Amino acid sequence: MNMETYHTYKEIKSQTEAWAQALDVTRAAVLPNAEKYEQVIFTGCGSTYYLSLAAAALYQELTGRIARAIPGGELLLNSQIVSTQSKNLLVAISRSGTTTETVKAVEKFKSEKRGDVVVISNYGEVLSRLADVNIVIPKGQEESVAQTRSFASMFVAVTAFCARAAGRDDLLSAMSGLPKVGERLIEKYESFAKELGENLDYDRFYFLGSGIRYGLACEVNLKMKEMTLTHSEPFHFLEFRHGPMSMVNQNAVVVGMLSDVNRVHEAKVLSEMTMLGGSVASFGESDADVCFESNIPESVRGVMYLPVLQLMAFYRSVTKGLNPDKPNNLTAVVKLDL
Repeated sequence: MNMETYHTYKEIKSQTEAWAQALDVTRAAVLPNAEKYEQVIFTGCGSTYYLSLAAAALYQELTGRIARAIPGGELLLNSQIVSTQSKNLLVAISRSGTTTETVKAVEKFKSEKRGDVVVISNYGEVLSRLADVNIVIPKGQEESVAQTRSFASMFVAVTAFCARAAGRDDLLSAMSGLPKVGERLIEKYESFAKELGENLDYDRFYFLGSGIRYGLACEVNLKMKEMTLTHSEPFHFLEFRHGPMSMVNQNAVVVGMLSDVNRVHEAKVLSEMTMLGGSVASFGESDADVCFESNIPESVRGVMYLPVLQLMAFYRSVTKGLNPDKPNNLTAVVKLDL
């Protein structure tokens, strides 16, 4: 079968071009002064809420300032969870720029004068027109319903945004190497992704990631659910021992997004899952099943966890006779009558 007939496959394979554009656009944007805000709120729906989880953790790590991730629907329906007494910056993230909850949440945020708004998107739609600062990455646009290239492009943009907010020009400079490393990873490890994805003896997948990697674990878990209709869950590394590991057996795959700082503790969890009979796939800078070997600082190389895992979900979808371009019951944009 020619995989090039699937939009999803082509979008995963070409995503590093969108990474490069995301870097260029975010570097060129005139961003607000981070020091004037008491807290930054990242919001989105579905994939972009998970992106917000990773972004908030990264922003707080790099700047030392308070950051939160709130789903667009929660921000709309329960806006009281954001204080009107503090100076807020809202970073709204949406592939289409038309997702109803996110658009309505931003409109309400602005009408209640709760702070300024930055929008990160792949299309210059209505959400972008509400922004005080607008970051649009057209090369992240997709034909597929499930987000792959778009998510990665927006994650690179938000990573660069956090680095700029922290005044870390060194990190921005290091990020220039991401596209080249990404291309190498896709070429080197596509066969690894294919082998795991096509093995239908596996009936459950667990994605472990801590710190800034937890939001990414949530996202690749969602790709597995959407594209393959397979039981899949994300967890923080150490939390996995507290009950969920009871599900691990010879039919389980446990994917570990290893960090540098906490690698000893994280690797021990993976070792324990192997002893329980599970199959483990580790991702990290070195000494892992998928090695980045990037020499890029850990805080800004998070996008590297994505492509191989996206390919794994793609191959599983095709092997199960599903259409990865059009997941069951889903549309590319959720529009509601609110």
